[in-house]
Amino acid sequence: MSDLILNAVGRRVPLEVNGKPQTIFQGVGAYRPTGPKAAPRIPSNADYGTDKRLRSLREALEKCGLRDGMTIGIHHHFRDGDLTVVPLFDTIAEMGFKDITFAPSALFPTHEPLIRHLESGVIHHIEGSMNGPIGRFCTHGRMKGTGILRSHGGRWQAAQDGELKIDIGLIPAPSADSMGNANGVNGPSACGPLGFALTDATFADRVIVLTDHLVPFPNVPWEIPGMLVDYVVEVEKIGIPEKIVSGTTRITKSPTRLLIAEYIAQFIEEAGYLGRSFQAGAGGISLAFVQYMAQRMRAAGVKAPFARGGSTKYLVDLLNEGLIGYILDGQSFDLDGVKSLRDNPKHISTSPFTSYNYHSKGNIAQHVGTAVLGATEVDLQFRANVVSHSDGYLLHGIGGWQNTLDADLTILAFPLFRGRIPIIVEEVTTVCAPGEMIDVVITERGIAVNPLRQDLLDRLKGSSLPIVTIEELRRKALQLCGAPDAPVRDMETPVAIVKWVDGTVLDTVFKVPERE
Repeated sequence: MSDLILNAVGRRVPLEVNGKPQTIFQGVGAYRPTGPKAAPRIPSNADYGTDKRLRSLREALEKCGLRDGMTIGIHHHFRDGDLTVVPLFDTIAEMGFKDITFAPSALFPTHEPLIRHLESGVIHHIEGSMNGPIGRFCTHGRMKGTGILRSHGGRWQAAQDGELKIDIGLIPAPSADSMGNANGVNGPSACGPLGFALTDATFADRVIVLTDHLVPFPNVPWEIPGMLVDYVVEVEKIGIPEKIVSGTTRITKSPTRLLIAEYIAQFIEEAGYLGRSFQAGAGGISLAFVQYMAQRMRAAGVKAPFARGGSTKYLVDLLNEGLIGYILDGQSFDLDGVKSLRDNPKHISTSPFTSYNYHSKGNIAQHVGTAVLGATEVDLQFRANVVSHSDGYLLHGIGGWQNTLDADLTILAFPLFRGRIPIIVEEVTTVCAPGEMIDVVITERGIAVNPLRQDLLDRLKGSSLPIVTIEELRRKALQLCGAPDAPVRDMETPVAIVKWVDGTVLDTVFKVPERE
């Protein structure tokens, strides 16, 4: 790890991580890389027949030339129902390999058994979200290397730009044929889109498809084309689709959170964004807001051209009602979304390239009118945090959160405090978004508009909404809760870095010493 220097958002970040040079954050839109895109090795048809099936994952890894220090990527569309990641690293451990860089699009509590492979050195470090137990392990500085946190679009950007070199991409696919043509909408383990796997299929040197539903060629529709696949392995079960529904993907019943959702819908209408495209997260407040906004859309006689998914039953219902023209879907958060993607031609699967890649010639995120998201902290400069809590622990991934900030109107919505800990803070523990990317903060005790959005303040003049300053929200939180103790962190020992959407280093996550 190199010495730490200040970047454009005033955070101390390293110029070198895991032996690789880094570019520090220079400001939103300031970094413009040059040169061609990265690419995998050149294959030849002469090396492949019409049947790519192998007997086991171990045989496929052997044929891919697995060795110490390689990088392996995998998608997370099964979320907490994944049944492939832990067996993958159990197999790698049995084969005797070490220092693997693991680059998943996300991890979940079900992946806690990976800690034994981090402790043994089978996994050197993780380049992807580190939720729950693995995040705590990393925060204590117990990972051999330094973690790297990227958004969904940032993962594509990193592979495309040559920053993340994936040696072997593993793609659990609910349906596949012997050539590797694969989709996520058919078969007993159908999970919805496989868009996150396209990063691995496109850029990895070797690609393995795992499936529990092998069908005759051609497997249509295919989201992963067989021309990008080296080997196919049939296994007993790749995932539990019922567990793509996480604990957050249900409408809240909390009166406080329902009030916040009502405020969001009223704000959107009064700001002039009703009937424009939108994206909402899968949290309880966001799902409730969708229902309240739908009521206002019906009353006003308007519909949105599209909604950006993660898809849920609530978006599917709006599509079937005709209140939205299309669902442009990155991942399914429930089985209603899976079914709709399979059966409705207006429900479209998208990838991080089309949706979120910042180093492209435009993406879907730029077309979104309103994005409604959550956060763990927001500070007086409107900078926001989604990966750590005020105690310094890494407990969440970035996901598509950073990428959706390109919407015309970005709203962060949350209760003013959680567990007696204020969400509005003097300075966020970890910067995941510069302040100019956040337009509005909505809580049950007031709504703060970023002073940079004077146009919104002008439109909301005379509104019944409780418009206040971010400083007033902070004071209210302190009056109710008091100031929490500052986190105990070793500010000279980075354990992970946070990348911005352009691949530059935005902030550093520092070690939290373990209590004796």
